[in-house]
Amino acid sequence: MLATFVGLLSFVAMANPTTDSTQVKTEAAHEVHATAETAHAEAGHEVKALTPEEEKKEKVAAFIEHHLQDSHDFTFFSDEKEGKHYGFSLPVILWDNGLKIFSSSKLHHGEAVAEVDGNYYKLEHGKIYKTDAAGTITFDEHHHPTNVKPLDFSITKNVFSMLIVAAMLLFMFTSLAKSYKKGPVPTGFGRILEPLILFIRDEVAIPNIGEKKYRKFMGYLLTVFFFIWLLNLLGMTPIGINVTGNIAVTVCLAIFTYIITQFSANKDYWGHIFWMPGVPVPMKIILAPIEILGTLTKPFALLIRLFANITAGHVVIMSLIAMIFVGKNLASDMPISIGLTLFISVIELLVAFLQAFIFTMLSSLFIGMAVQDHHHDEHEHHDGHDYTDNSLV
Repeated sequence: MLATFVGLLSFVAMANPTTDSTQVKTEAAHEVHATAETAHAEAGHEVKALTPEEEKKEKVAAFIEHHLQDSHDFTFFSDEKEGKHYGFSLPVILWDNGLKIFSSSKLHHGEAVAEVDGNYYKLEHGKIYKTDAAGTITFDEHHHPTNVKPLDFSITKNVFSMLIVAAMLLFMFTSLAKSYKKGPVPTGFGRILEPLILFIRDEVAIPNIGEKKYRKFMGYLLTVFFFIWLLNLLGMTPIGINVTGNIAVTVCLAIFTYIITQFSANKDYWGHIFWMPGVPVPMKIILAPIEILGTLTKPFALLIRLFANITAGHVVIMSLIAMIFVGKNLASDMPISIGLTLFISVIELLVAFLQAFIFTMLSSLFIGMAVQDHHHDEHEHHDGHDYTDNSLV
């Protein structure tokens, strides 16, 4: 149930994907060139056109950025000459004076206007706006659309991927649980899962949380570990999914850890934050805001670490592949590009596991710091002052 909830949480955040970089870069390039041509024409200067190599580099950069973004459909590849896109559409769910549900194929990647119950919608820069039958979009001075934007609960590419992984987790864990009813040794795929689960229990949960309290948090730790790991592995496929490289997802995962940590914390944890024992009163007043800020920086470090590492990996791999198309000598550039891509891909397989492990390890560490009992009586000094237990440090 927790796995499904994690997959469903990012509906609103993910249903409004960031800018479709391919379209934006093309439009921006046309605007820049049009402005430059006008300015140069008025000044009587000759306009310098982009060389084929420069145009090719712009297309590659746009494709890489587009690969990192979310979208309302799965596009495996496109035919630029015929203007066709090959893939499959996803459901669009809007709230605009009522529920509006239709297929994203009506939008045709932003090239068409979708008519639903007398209302017209158009995809602009990756977001859906309300428009008229002609598809009119008005812009402000910063080139931001001013049209009304309905509340978007669409099943986007990233949301669909998270639901698939959540379903996989439910199937994997329920199958493993059922196999234990037949005997103490799991069968089938459970033989692969059991060592990983024991690894999280013995190397992550028990050392950080404690043998008495770890069982309460094992469900979350196992879910977040396998959820991130499977999403990372899914991002390594040619389908072009970059879920954990989307900051909306990492923010949601970090919020889960933050909520569990704060609501599971005991009075000793809060005592150390608001009124740290063993220090003078003026220092307690100074340290309290710093400690409160520290509770927020921990989940922030979680979300940035996961987001930055996964995004960087995708950019590096796509850039190495682009060497084949950007390079002038195809015979020499292709073997180098393919070799480096395979090398980085193997490293990324390790990073996929490592980032899931680090997120789970730090989450268990933060939870352990919140639930651990502090015995101040054992550290009482002869002058009557109590000193904190520094064992966690």
